Amino acid sequence: MSNKDSTQTTNRRSGVRRGWVVLAVGFLVMAGGFALRNSFSVFYPAIVEDFGWSRGSTAIMFSLSILVYGLLSPLVGGLVDRFRPQFVLALGIGVLGCSIAMCGLATREWQFYVLYGGLAAVGVSMIGITPLAAIVTPWFERNRGLVFGILAAGFGVSLVSASLAQFLISTYGWQSAFVISGLSVAGVMVPLTLVLIRRAPHARTVPVQTASGQEVSAGGASDWHGSAWTLRRALRVPQFWMLWTAGFCQLGIAEKIVIAHQVYFFQDAGYSPVAAASIYSVFGIVFVGGNLASSLSDRLGREKVYIPACVLSVGAACMLFGIRDASQPWMAYLFVVLFGAGMGAMPPVLFASVADLFHGMSYGAIMGMVALGFSVGGALSPWLAGHLHDVSNSYTSTLFILVAALVVCGLMVWLAAPRRLNPVRSHDGR
Repeated sequence: MSNKDSTQTTNRRSGVRRGWVVLAVGFLVMAGGFALRNSFSVFYPAIVEDFGWSRGSTAIMFSLSILVYGLLSPLVGGLVDRFRPQFVLALGIGVLGCSIAMCGLATREWQFYVLYGGLAAVGVSMIGITPLAAIVTPWFERNRGLVFGILAAGFGVSLVSASLAQFLISTYGWQSAFVISGLSVAGVMVPLTLVLIRRAPHARTVPVQTASGQEVSAGGASDWHGSAWTLRRALRVPQFWMLWTAGFCQLGIAEKIVIAHQVYFFQDAGYSPVAAASIYSVFGIVFVGGNLASSLSDRLGREKVYIPACVLSVGAACMLFGIRDASQPWMAYLFVVLFGAGMGAMPPVLFASVADLFHGMSYGAIMGMVALGFSVGGALSPWLAGHLHDVSNSYTSTLFILVAALVVCGLMVWLAAPRRLNPVRSHDGR
C-alpha cells in the first residue's frame, strides 16, 4: 500500500470515529434538551393543582412551545448550514436551560407562555431534529435509519426522565424542580457541544447515495435523484406533502397528545402521581427500543417497518378505551409497551424517508419544513385535548382523534412510497 493510500485510510478511519462521537453527543443533546420540554407531562398536573387553572389554558404553554419550535425549524436548518454547528447547539441549550429555570419563578399564565412556550421553544428549535440531522447525517453516507434511530433514542430517553422530574417535584416542589433541571442540563451540555461537535469536512461536497448504495449526482440516470433537491423543488411534488402530512399526524397529533396528557390520563383513572409517572417512564424506555429497532428499515425498506409499527400503535391506542380505573394495572403497562414500541419505530423511519428522497445542500431547510408540519399539529393537539376534557370531563373524544391520526399517517407513508424511489439494498448486497 502506498503512503497516499495509507494516509487516506487513516483519515477515513479517523473521520468514522469522529462521526460516531458527533452522533453520541447528538444523542445526549436530544436526551437532555428534550427531557426539559417533555417533562411538561409531569409538571402539568402540579401547576394546575397549585394555581387552579383549567387544563386547556395551561396546556397552551406546551402548544405554544411546539408551534414556535416548528416556525423556527426552517430558519434553524439554514443557520446550521451557514454557521459553526457547535455554537448553534450551545446557544440553543443555554437559552433552553435558562428559560426552564426561570419557569420556577413564574406565577401567571402569560409568564409560562413567554418562558416555556416562547423562549424555551427557541432553544429547543436550535437543538432539535432539524439541526442535529443536518450536522450528523453528513458523517454517515449510509445507514440513515440507524443514525435517525439513535438520535430518536435520545428523544425516547428524555421521556424516561419523567420519574426523575416527579422525584424533584415531590422532594423540592415544582418551582425548585424547574430551576434544578434547567441549570443542570445547561451546565453539562453547553461545554460538551462546544468541545465535541464539529461539521463533517465533506458536508458541503459529499455525493449523496441512495439506500441501495448507488451514487447519485446531477446528470444521473434517475429522474428523481438526477439533481440536488431545493426546498422550492420539494414543495412541488406530492411525496413531500404526503410525508409532511404524516409528520403532522404522527409527531404532531398522536405523539404530542400522549406526551402532554398521558400522566393526567392515568391519574384520572386512579393512579397516584408517582405511579402515573412510572408508567410514562416505561413508555420512554420502550420508545427507545422502538427507535433502535427502526434501523431494520435500512435492510427491509422504510414502509415494511413503518406500517407494522403504525398498526401496533393503533391497536395499543384502542386499549385506552378500556382503561376506566386502576384495578387492572397490567393494561396500563401493556399499553405503554405496545404503544412505545410502535411509536418509537415510526419517527426515525419517517426522517430517514425524507433524507432518502430529498437530499442536497437544502436538506436542512426541507427537513425544517417537515418539522414545521408536525409542529403545527403539536401546537393544536395538547390544547385541543385539554379543552375537550374541560368540556366533557373525559378523554374519549381525544382517543378517537389519536387513532384517526395514526391511521392517516400510515396511509400517507404508504402512498409516498419511498420503496419505489429509493429501494433498499437486498440481503445479497445487490
